[in-house]
Amino acid sequence: MSSPTTAVPPTDPKTLRRVVGAGFLGTTIEYYDYFIYGTAAALVFPKVFFPELGAAAATAASFATFAVAFVARPFGGVVFGHIGDRIGRKATLVATLLMMGISTILIGILPSGATIGVAAPIILIVLRFLQGLAVGGEWSSAALFVGEYAPPKKRGLYALAPSLGTSGGLLVATVTFLITGFTMSNETFLAWGWRIPFLLSVVLVAVGLWVRLGVADTPIFRAAQERAAAAAKAKLPIAELLRNQPKQMLLAAGAILFWQPFFTVCAVFLINYATNALELSRNVTLTVTLVAIVFCIAGTVLGGSLADRLGRRRTMLLANGFGVFWAFALFPLADTRNPVLLGLAISLALFAVGITSSTMTAYMPEIFRTDYRSTGTGAAFNLGSAVGGSIPSIVAAPLLASFGGIGVAILLSVFALVATLSVAALRETRGRSLDDTLAAASAADDIAVRPAAEPA
Repeated sequence: MSSPTTAVPPTDPKTLRRVVGAGFLGTTIEYYDYFIYGTAAALVFPKVFFPELGAAAATAASFATFAVAFVARPFGGVVFGHIGDRIGRKATLVATLLMMGISTILIGILPSGATIGVAAPIILIVLRFLQGLAVGGEWSSAALFVGEYAPPKKRGLYALAPSLGTSGGLLVATVTFLITGFTMSNETFLAWGWRIPFLLSVVLVAVGLWVRLGVADTPIFRAAQERAAAAAKAKLPIAELLRNQPKQMLLAAGAILFWQPFFTVCAVFLINYATNALELSRNVTLTVTLVAIVFCIAGTVLGGSLADRLGRRRTMLLANGFGVFWAFALFPLADTRNPVLLGLAISLALFAVGITSSTMTAYMPEIFRTDYRSTGTGAAFNLGSAVGGSIPSIVAAPLLASFGGIGVAILLSVFALVATLSVAALRETRGRSLDDTLAAASAADDIAVRPAAEPA
């Protein structure tokens, strides 16, 4: 049976543009901060913060600090999800941007291991953990913020804002490192040049805060707050999520296990592999990454369109299924030492990543009820990110050393297969109105995931 919905007046075009700008610009800045760490972890941190270790051990230690953020992300998702459900979506967007920006700037001024010894990597790990907490609340909050403002039949299109922000952050981070790399020597870059991208964050965060502070909280959230106050409800969002939709949370987490591992390996690990093992120059590998990011952006735009036309599940099944097989092409193409073939390997992988990331940005908020949508989205996304991001960051180097590229390929293929099966187990949500806290009544065993109406 159909469930009643609360009438929320349509948002005027000017506000929608501001919302899209807040979603895109804020996420770009957050992920710029997040990804410059990944680039530095591949190119700089082994020598700057782990100078006493051998090359292999320093690389492993550097990627372990990168993985710390993935461990922190589920905690950030729950904490900021709770804030988003109890205080407001906007509050989380401002808090995560501030936390990320401050942590990034502090990394930029952190003395090296040669200067302060073991204190340097310890402080680095703490700051990386704070970055993980921030990004744990960022993506889900931005996706939810834009999704609750967007028209139901165009949610895939509007989901491009935070999705393109993710790719945009990586793009700006890569360009920044390229500029510094081309304009200074390796010695200067290692001595202090790598700090410039981190310190630039102060300007970007100021701009992001100005945009986000100028947008009101979503009408759907405000209406839900009024209903909760009228009913004198004060339920704990995480408890409601685990009581009503634990299966959907786990399946949604599983659905991104193609996206996160492939992104981590292709955009971070392969940079280090190409630079050190294949002996390609830093600027060549960064240029290859830049081209691959353009493919990722193209995939993101295509995914947003297909999500509204073909549906969320069908689009993600195609992209995730591609990853099951493409995993085995990555290292054979990279091992040719041909920059064009290396670019082909990474570009096609990130093209598929772009498709599934923009689709999931529209899909995930539609899975959960308004009462705990922020918590559900944050918990699912960051649980999947923790598993899919931390495991490759930690085990890719040992797998490569022990079994060669086939070891990493099998790991990625298994992740992509789990993601494909998880999406197959979820229901289609295309066209569903998010202004529907009573949607649970329509599906006793699969709360809030049956679409309220198919688009014309």
